[in-house]
Amino acid sequence: MADGIFITPEGFEQLKTELEHLRTVRRREISEKIRVARGFGDLSENSEYDEAKNEQALVEANIATLEEQLKKAQLIKKDQISTDTVSIGTTVTILDVEFDEQATYRITSPLEYTREDDMETITDESPVGKALVGHKVGDEVRVTVPNGNTLQFKIIAISL
Repeated sequence: MADGIFITPEGFEQLKTELEHLRTVRRREISEKIRVARGFGDLSENSEYDEAKNEQALVEANIATLEEQLKKAQLIKKDQISTDTVSIGTTVTILDVEFDEQATYRITSPLEYTREDDMETITDESPVGKALVGHKVGDEVRVTVPNGNTLQFKIIAISL
Protein backbone atom coordinates (compact mmCIF):
# COMPACT_ATOMS: atom_id res chain seq x y z
CA MET A 1 0.00 0.00 0.00
CA ALA A 2 2.89 2.33 -0.61
CA ASP A 3 1.04 4.77 -2.88
CA GLY A 4 -2.44 3.70 -1.93
CA ILE A 5 -4.97 1.18 -3.09
CA PHE A 6 -7.38 1.81 -5.91
CA ILE A 7 -11.00 1.52 -4.91
CA THR A 8 -14.35 2.24 -6.54
CA PRO A 9 -16.62 4.93 -5.08
CA GLU A 10 -19.04 2.19 -4.00
CA GLY A 11 -16.28 0.39 -2.11
CA PHE A 12 -15.16 3.66 -0.53
CA GLU A 13 -18.70 4.33 0.68
CA GLN A 14 -18.95 0.80 2.09
CA LEU A 15 -15.77 1.37 4.10
CA LYS A 16 -17.04 4.72 5.36
CA THR A 17 -20.33 3.11 6.40
CA GLU A 18 -18.52 0.31 8.21
CA LEU A 19 -16.29 2.84 9.99
CA GLU A 20 -19.28 4.91 11.07
CA HIS A 21 -21.03 1.79 12.38
CA LEU A 22 -17.98 0.85 14.44
CA ARG A 23 -17.59 4.38 15.79
CA THR A 24 -21.21 4.79 16.80
CA VAL A 25 -23.12 1.53 17.23
CA ARG A 26 -20.34 -0.90 18.20
CA ARG A 27 -18.60 1.53 20.59
CA ARG A 28 -21.92 2.19 22.31
CA GLU A 29 -22.71 -1.54 22.58
CA ILE A 30 -19.32 -2.35 24.06
CA SER A 31 -19.49 0.59 26.44
CA GLU A 32 -22.77 -0.82 27.74
CA LYS A 33 -21.25 -4.30 28.12
CA ILE A 34 -18.37 -2.83 30.14
CA ARG A 35 -20.80 -0.86 32.32
CA VAL A 36 -22.88 -3.98 33.02
CA ALA A 37 -19.80 -6.12 33.67
CA ARG A 38 -18.48 -3.59 36.19
CA GLY A 39 -21.69 -4.11 38.13
CA PHE A 40 -20.74 -7.75 38.70
CA GLY A 41 -18.12 -6.73 41.25
CA ASP A 42 -14.42 -7.57 41.52
CA LEU A 43 -12.83 -6.78 38.15
CA SER A 44 -9.83 -9.05 38.78
CA GLU A 45 -12.01 -12.17 38.43
CA ASN A 46 -14.67 -10.80 36.10
CA SER A 47 -14.61 -12.69 32.79
CA GLU A 48 -17.45 -10.60 31.32
CA TYR A 49 -15.41 -7.45 31.92
CA ASP A 50 -12.27 -8.98 30.40
CA GLU A 51 -14.23 -10.15 27.36
CA ALA A 52 -15.80 -6.72 26.85
CA LYS A 53 -12.42 -4.98 27.15
CA ASN A 54 -10.92 -7.40 24.59
CA GLU A 55 -13.83 -6.75 22.25
CA GLN A 56 -13.30 -3.02 22.73
CA ALA A 57 -9.62 -3.37 21.79
CA LEU A 58 -10.53 -5.27 18.60
CA VAL A 59 -13.09 -2.66 17.57
CA GLU A 60 -10.62 0.18 18.19
CA ALA A 61 -7.99 -1.65 16.12
CA ASN A 62 -10.51 -2.12 13.30
CA ILE A 63 -11.39 1.58 13.47
CA ALA A 64 -7.71 2.56 13.23
CA THR A 65 -7.19 0.19 10.29
CA LEU A 66 -10.22 1.50 8.39
CA GLU A 67 -9.18 5.12 8.98
CA GLU A 68 -5.72 4.38 7.58
CA GLN A 69 -7.14 2.52 4.59
CA LEU A 70 -9.53 5.35 3.79
CA LYS A 71 -6.65 7.85 3.93
CA LYS A 72 -4.65 5.80 1.41
CA ALA A 73 -7.54 4.85 -0.86
CA GLN A 74 -7.41 6.25 -4.38
CA LEU A 75 -10.84 6.49 -5.98
CA ILE A 76 -11.46 5.09 -9.43
CA LYS A 77 -14.55 6.56 -11.05
CA LYS A 78 -16.66 4.61 -13.54
CA ASP A 79 -15.69 6.97 -16.38
CA GLN A 80 -12.02 6.19 -15.69
CA ILE A 81 -12.55 2.44 -16.09
CA SER A 82 -12.05 0.97 -19.52
CA THR A 83 -13.71 -2.23 -20.61
CA ASP A 84 -10.89 -2.83 -23.10
CA THR A 85 -8.96 -4.77 -20.45
CA VAL A 86 -9.72 -6.41 -17.11
CA SER A 87 -9.11 -4.00 -14.21
CA ILE A 88 -10.47 -3.02 -10.81
CA GLY A 89 -14.09 -2.05 -11.20
CA THR A 90 -14.79 -4.30 -14.17
CA THR A 91 -16.84 -7.46 -14.30
CA VAL A 92 -15.24 -10.25 -16.29
CA THR A 93 -16.82 -13.38 -17.72
CA ILE A 94 -14.35 -16.21 -18.20
CA LEU A 95 -14.49 -19.71 -19.61
CA ASP A 96 -12.65 -22.47 -17.76
CA VAL A 97 -11.11 -24.16 -20.78
CA GLU A 98 -10.69 -27.58 -19.12
CA PHE A 99 -14.26 -27.87 -17.80
CA ASP A 100 -16.00 -25.73 -20.44
CA GLU A 101 -17.74 -23.73 -17.68
CA GLN A 102 -18.33 -19.99 -17.54
CA ALA A 103 -18.06 -17.82 -14.46
CA THR A 104 -18.48 -14.10 -13.93
CA TYR A 105 -16.51 -12.12 -11.34
CA ARG A 106 -16.30 -8.51 -10.27
CA ILE A 107 -12.68 -7.40 -9.86
CA THR A 108 -12.08 -5.36 -6.70
CA SER A 109 -9.25 -4.13 -4.56
CA PRO A 110 -8.61 -6.05 -1.32
CA LEU A 111 -10.28 -3.19 0.56
CA GLU A 112 -13.59 -3.81 -1.20
CA TYR A 113 -13.58 -7.57 -0.91
CA THR A 114 -15.98 -9.03 1.64
CA ARG A 115 -16.69 -12.61 2.54
CA GLU A 116 -20.34 -12.10 1.59
CA ASP A 117 -19.21 -11.56 -2.02
CA ASP A 118 -17.02 -14.66 -1.86
CA MET A 119 -18.26 -16.38 -5.03
CA GLU A 120 -18.85 -13.30 -7.17
CA THR A 121 -15.85 -11.14 -6.37
CA ILE A 122 -12.11 -11.57 -6.65
CA THR A 123 -9.38 -9.10 -5.84
CA ASP A 124 -6.74 -7.85 -8.21
CA GLU A 125 -4.17 -9.33 -5.80
CA SER A 126 -5.56 -12.89 -5.81
CA PRO A 127 -3.80 -15.37 -8.11
CA VAL A 128 -6.68 -15.45 -10.59
CA GLY A 129 -7.23 -11.69 -10.33
CA LYS A 130 -3.54 -10.96 -10.97
CA ALA A 131 -3.57 -13.25 -13.99
CA LEU A 132 -6.68 -11.65 -15.50
CA VAL A 133 -5.86 -7.97 -14.93
CA GLY A 134 -4.58 -6.27 -18.07
CA HIS A 135 -5.94 -8.90 -20.48
CA LYS A 136 -8.54 -8.40 -23.23
CA VAL A 137 -11.57 -10.28 -24.51
CA GLY A 138 -10.37 -13.38 -26.35
CA ASP A 139 -7.11 -13.68 -24.38
CA GLU A 140 -6.33 -17.02 -22.79
CA VAL A 141 -4.74 -16.84 -19.37
CA ARG A 142 -2.96 -19.55 -17.40
CA VAL A 143 -2.73 -19.29 -13.64
CA THR A 144 -1.28 -21.50 -10.93
CA VAL A 145 -3.54 -21.43 -7.88
CA PRO A 146 -2.36 -21.97 -4.28
CA ASN A 147 -3.07 -25.71 -4.33
CA GLY A 148 -0.56 -26.04 -7.20
CA ASN A 149 -3.08 -26.67 -9.99
CA THR A 150 -2.74 -24.73 -13.22
CA LEU A 151 -5.96 -23.38 -14.67
CA GLN A 152 -6.59 -21.97 -18.12
CA PHE A 153 -9.24 -19.35 -18.72
CA LYS A 154 -10.47 -17.60 -21.83
CA ILE A 155 -11.86 -14.09 -21.33
CA ILE A 156 -15.35 -13.98 -22.85
CA ALA A 157 -16.56 -10.50 -21.83
CA ILE A 158 -15.57 -7.42 -19.84
CA SER A 159 -18.16 -4.96 -18.58
CA LEU A 160 -18.78 -2.36 -15.89
